Amino acid sequence: MIPREILRKVRRIEIRTRHLVSDLFGGEYHSVFKGKGMEFAEVREYAPGDDIRSIDWNVTARTGHPHVKILQEERELTVFFLVDLSGSQRFGSKNRFKAELAAEVGALLSLSAVQNNDKVGLILFSNAIELYVPPGKGRRHVLRVVREILAFEGKGQGTDLTMALNHLVQVQKRKAVVFVVSDFFTENYERSLKIASKKHDVVALRLRDPRERDLPSMGVISLRALEDGREATIDSSDPRVRRAFGEEVRRRETSFQDAVRSAGVDYVDLWTHEDVTRPLSAFFKKRTQRGRR
Repeated sequence: MIPREILRKVRRIEIRTRHLVSDLFGGEYHSVFKGKGMEFAEVREYAPGDDIRSIDWNVTARTGHPHVKILQEERELTVFFLVDLSGSQRFGSKNRFKAELAAEVGALLSLSAVQNNDKVGLILFSNAIELYVPPGKGRRHVLRVVREILAFEGKGQGTDLTMALNHLVQVQKRKAVVFVVSDFFTENYERSLKIASKKHDVVALRLRDPRERDLPSMGVISLRALEDGREATIDSSDPRVRRAFGEEVRRRETSFQDAVRSAGVDYVDLWTHEDVTRPLSAFFKKRTQRGRR
């Protein structure tokens, strides 16, 4: 039985994202994520201006009149979400937890996929594969995906992105659009990300919170790591502590940038205290312009 509060959250997310899909992302999604190629649609008589390379010589010979093949985009895609379910996703200092942000962006992109008749699949992971939902179509399937992202209770607390990417490559043989939804608080995933990006169109959606970037000066505070449960007491006003915190933030940022650059993967930063539409829309526009060039 699904708790009523979870159903209410899913419903709120669906209502919020539905109009965004219609108003903002439907056309942008279609233009950014192309189909697998071109497929045959029909044959018709040649008309002035048609490309002579498209002439169907068999039909032309049979009828005695020039005919051309008409092709159309093979539109259907498979869209996969690899969603981090580790302990750090239950953190959020502003507006919502990172897990709720993941569900919202998952709903937005899933509904865009369904509107374009694409399939949607899901892998939830921590330091183990928590759940695999095979690709499917339709609103009901998408709402299940959103519900699982929001409410599934995994057993693991840590993060093993390498394992998740390797599992994706094993279960999804055909090319897919893959959204990796995570804060990327993990190490040694660079090689697996590169392998996955050679087979799939991978986009990193990095979940972020202001408190993980800037340490507030609040004197002596107690901290607990959500992934391994370790606890520590620090003096947040101590310049040495603040300097060490800043160095760790810069190290993690450099590691992430090196990984996505090496793999040729696009990324979007999504913040718990900000609306998701602006960075996603900017990403779509940037990718569309790049494709035109």
